[in-house]
Amino acid sequence: MFDKNKKFYITTTLPYVNADPHIGFALEIIQADVIARYYRNNGFDVFFNTGTDEHGLKIYRKAQEEKIDPQKYCDIYAQKNKRLKEALNLSYDNFVRTTDERHMSSAKEFWNRCYKNGDIYKKNYKIKYCVGCELEKTESELINGKCPIHPNKEIEIIEEENYFFKYSKYQKPLLEFYKKNKNFVIPESRFNEIKEFTKRGLEDFSISRLKEKMPWGAPVPNDEKHVMYVWFDALVNYISCLEWPEKGKKFKDFWPGFQVAGKDNLRQQSSMWQAMLLSAGLPNSKQIFIHGFITANGQKMSKSLGNVINPTELVEKYGTDAVRYYLLREIPSTEDGDFTYEKFEQRYNSDLAGGIGNLVSRVVAMAVKLDCFAASAPRNDKLKKEIKKTEKQVEALLSEFKFHEALKVIWALISWCDKYINEAKPWEGKEGSEKAISDLLFSIETIGELLQPFLPETSEKIKKALEEKKIGALFPRISSHI
Repeated sequence: MFDKNKKFYITTTLPYVNADPHIGFALEIIQADVIARYYRNNGFDVFFNTGTDEHGLKIYRKAQEEKIDPQKYCDIYAQKNKRLKEALNLSYDNFVRTTDERHMSSAKEFWNRCYKNGDIYKKNYKIKYCVGCELEKTESELINGKCPIHPNKEIEIIEEENYFFKYSKYQKPLLEFYKKNKNFVIPESRFNEIKEFTKRGLEDFSISRLKEKMPWGAPVPNDEKHVMYVWFDALVNYISCLEWPEKGKKFKDFWPGFQVAGKDNLRQQSSMWQAMLLSAGLPNSKQIFIHGFITANGQKMSKSLGNVINPTELVEKYGTDAVRYYLLREIPSTEDGDFTYEKFEQRYNSDLAGGIGNLVSRVVAMAVKLDCFAASAPRNDKLKKEIKKTEKQVEALLSEFKFHEALKVIWALISWCDKYINEAKPWEGKEGSEKAISDLLFSIETIGELLQPFLPETSEKIKKALEEKKIGALFPRISSHI
């Protein structure tokens, strides 16, 4: 998992600012945060990027609906996304906005490089277009004439003169790249999906819109009649945040990097963006992790159903680490997962209040009672072996972005410690009690360290409890709020 140069770059996708932040993006940015924290803890110089995607037809129409200037609209919603940093206890280093001047300048230079390479040309075209995806759709991608991801939106017909990117030129280079980089996309099922998509042939795609019809976009260099298509502009954020193409060290030090994205972004991240990088003469991304969607009570979240989960409101109700834990443990890392308040509260009470919370309070209380706070490396061989095994498993699982399984392994160690307490009975103060408590103090110290990337606030509370020799309830048990 580790790289010799001790530099590590990870980025999320950029959510559109056409609505309040949702729980699906909260999952993505928490996953990226875990990886960023894990690398920092292992001595890496980490650059963690996120931000907001602020151009395109979807944004322009929402601003018109609200009768507000598009830039002012973007400012309001970008601020809402920035609030996630505190709500979810995120450790990102940079928040890029695609309306930033630095980003627009990078997008312009990127366009110019692709143009000079002969990969941008102009033509008239007619396409079926999903505004929800901001993507062209072929007939085979539609179900009953609708986009399967946005079935509530009408497919629009766009007919105009646009600039195009020679995507078809990069079919063979992409397939060669995929062949050489066997773990480029995680999970393997998504990698197979994009390889099959590429093998079927790539069609050149539109990368501009007529300004008179859709004025909200980054200007096309040397053609005032066009603005850049939102995807072409937005994808450049992964390097504009590294101050590309300026002659600083940041891009050289950190690119290529790791990207985290939802399954609806598979084509854009692992194919379109990679072709664009090849065209601009830049290194391809290092690896892309693709996660699934979150449903609510088995249904797709939508405003019309009234089942959209706001992550900030969830945090206000249950606390940051409880939300982080549920999303990382209950939602399978690479598949779709479901959210219900019932499942959330069950996880909270069983795993947090009754699991880690109960273990830490029991051990600290016994240590105070017997005045024994000398944690030392376990003398119990079985415990020593269990801890070492857990540490190795967590590292291996995080290298494959298997967050839910890594937490499962940590909770197995918590259960092992509970069993050890019941067998050793250190509260009785008999011979060997101090040794047992010392073993347990070391164990919860280790558990706290293992939890740091996942539940940073809880990790800090455990550390403080061991230093101050006292602990309140880490996770007070809750009664149902349903």
